[in-house]
Amino acid sequence: MDFDFNLILVPLTLVFFLIWLLDKLVFKQRRTKGKGQENVIITWAYDFWPVLAVVLVLRSFLFEPFNIPSDSMVPTLETGDYILVNKYQYGVRLPIINKKIIDVGEPQRGEVAVFRYPNNPKISYIKRVIGVPGDHVVYDQGQLSINGEKVKQVAVTDFSREKDILDTPKSIYHNETIGTHTHLTRTLESVNPLIGAYQNARTREELPAVAKLNDRFERSQGQSWEVTVPAGHYFAMGDNRDQSSDSRFWGFVPEQNLIGHAVYIWMHKEPGFHLPSFSRNGPL
Repeated sequence: MDFDFNLILVPLTLVFFLIWLLDKLVFKQRRTKGKGQENVIITWAYDFWPVLAVVLVLRSFLFEPFNIPSDSMVPTLETGDYILVNKYQYGVRLPIINKKIIDVGEPQRGEVAVFRYPNNPKISYIKRVIGVPGDHVVYDQGQLSINGEKVKQVAVTDFSREKDILDTPKSIYHNETIGTHTHLTRTLESVNPLIGAYQNARTREELPAVAKLNDRFERSQGQSWEVTVPAGHYFAMGDNRDQSSDSRFWGFVPEQNLIGHAVYIWMHKEPGFHLPSFSRNGPL
């Protein structure tokens, strides 16, 4: 999710709109020569700018499609999933600069959020919101606690992924409930999450260094730590807990980096010459 399509869509929409407006007010070729007889650029402006404007409004303020490029949210999201993101739920923001102009709502614990990676805002990340501003988050040998309350976890033994069959080490799944959201999480037997996060980073710049949440974090190889979420920030983790580059390693997500709430899987496509599949369609 690295390329912002609005970098093309916004200027193209503005150019065609200006050409349309100039013809309406100055050139007046459509009125004097008739439809289809004007300059071809003016024809394009009349044909395309309304369509582009509708697409721009939909993508910028309502819903935007994203593609999942990594396994950090397995089993909730698989590599190759295409999702829809609700853009207005976390506030209406201007395209490209992402500046909030209307305050609508805030991320809630347990929601799957898309945001601009704090260390490189050109990259979009998707993770689950674990802690909101002011939360005290504790992790101890697989058990999450938020503000002194243990997060409910129930072991799942009847779930497996086809890709897990040959996996070593063994995949372990739990149903985890955070806020009003219940979801599956995946851990790996006897795995150091620091190593797993580095291996799952798509580029070296995503993990310039392993951030120390506290001394316990490094001593326990990432299996025991605690953090308090500062105002205006969020703490996010992948559901694939031992193979996710997330807030444990690069820090908090600033509010201004939020893009939207991931709400629906609408398509899945394996890499290469494979046809799209709609078997994974459904709400998140």
